[in-house]
Amino acid sequence: MKKLMTSVAACLLLATTAYAADLNPAELRQQAQELFKPLPSTVPAVKGNKITAEKIALGKALFFDPRMSASGVFSCNSCHNLATGGDDNLETSIGHGWQKGPRNSPTVFNAVFNIAQFWDGRAEDLKAQAKGPVQAGVEMANTPGQVVATLKSMPRYVEWFKAAFPGDADPVTFDNFAMAIEAFEATLITPAPFDSFLNGDDDALTAEARQGLQLFMDKGCASCHAGINVGGEGYYPFGLIEKPGADVLPENDKGRFAVTNTADDSYVFRAAPLRNIALTAPYFHSGKVWGLKQAVAIMGTAQLGEKLEGNDVDLIVAFLESLTGRAPDVTYPVLPAETATTPKPASQIIPVK
Repeated sequence: MKKLMTSVAACLLLATTAYAADLNPAELRQQAQELFKPLPSTVPAVKGNKITAEKIALGKALFFDPRMSASGVFSCNSCHNLATGGDDNLETSIGHGWQKGPRNSPTVFNAVFNIAQFWDGRAEDLKAQAKGPVQAGVEMANTPGQVVATLKSMPRYVEWFKAAFPGDADPVTFDNFAMAIEAFEATLITPAPFDSFLNGDDDALTAEARQGLQLFMDKGCASCHAGINVGGEGYYPFGLIEKPGADVLPENDKGRFAVTNTADDSYVFRAAPLRNIALTAPYFHSGKVWGLKQAVAIMGTAQLGEKLEGNDVDLIVAFLESLTGRAPDVTYPVLPAETATTPKPASQIIPVK
């Protein structure tokens, strides 16, 4: 489970359960509905940001525009590629000056449902998250002032900001830049067979996926990976029972500790949302594990203190594959043309003093 890190804690059920292929779908659904919620059929409301068609269109253009980076090379879509599961399928992302980032890139699909953004939860919402990579030296290496200057240099962008933020005297701001991206990202929802099952379709899951769902709940996986995003709702130690080795859990990344400076938050990470997990290898915040079956097995020993049997791993993976959803159709936008006043790209790495 990717970006599946810390999870699956507590709830170590000791009872032995027979996972038969003829599990009663109605009973299984009733049990699952106590832990999970299906995705909504419409774009969800976002706190402090009224979603409009104009904001979505503007946010889509900004999401794909590499000129939001200092080099003119990297866009949001570079690390959150909508064609490859909403991430970049790299161990850690490549950014400005071809530097490698410190952590694996989470998927942007369904990210609007996470309790917070980034592995350590340092951004409270997608607005805050959108500002981070733009300013990170190893990512887009830009500044708010440069972003605004770039946008204001292109008349079409100015028109789009006015349409998206009609009540603002000066609509082209870094805050509005982030709000527009958040509006677009709120539309990136991927309904999956699991949602159909939760909504009453007995045949939406295969017999193996139903058995995997039962195991997922009974083994305790759902203690951390629950809710609408099958995760993303809380923070847990990676290595609750048995700490993985440095090949999986790098010792120099203490997770949420860097945000709270609290000892108890050492090696604590936000539970990874598991929707589309079959598409988003490699796994965990370190990006060190490329196989989903291997990731599930690691979670068993690290979080549950249990060596999962081979068949159990296969069945849980069958359930996880039912979380692969239908990605929204996204047409690549035609972006505004540059002008003589558009800032020129800069590819050099400026040393931090």
